[in-house]
Amino acid sequence: MKFLIDMNLPPEWVDVFEEHGWHAVHWQEVGDPRASDASIMAWARQNNYVVFTRDLDFGMLLATTFIHAPSVIQVRAKDIMPQTLGTC
Repeated sequence: MKFLIDMNLPPEWVDVFEEHGWHAVHWQEVGDPRASDASIMAWARQNNYVVFTRDLDFGMLLATTFIHAPSVIQVRAKDIMPQTLGTC
């Protein structure tokens, strides 16, 4: 499984995923930081990545476009730092 970390989460999340044996990249490594959510979703779908985000728009895009990929994992917490959530 491969994870694409959205711009609204810190790049340190890449290390958390990789420590658990999963491949991960932060969007700033592979795309334009100003890209639209739809563009990010398209890239994730084309490259078989799961989107890891804090942004509610990704789930909405998935639901309203009736596409089956990519999957989206949404963080809903005040403290989004890996030091806090990465140990859960």
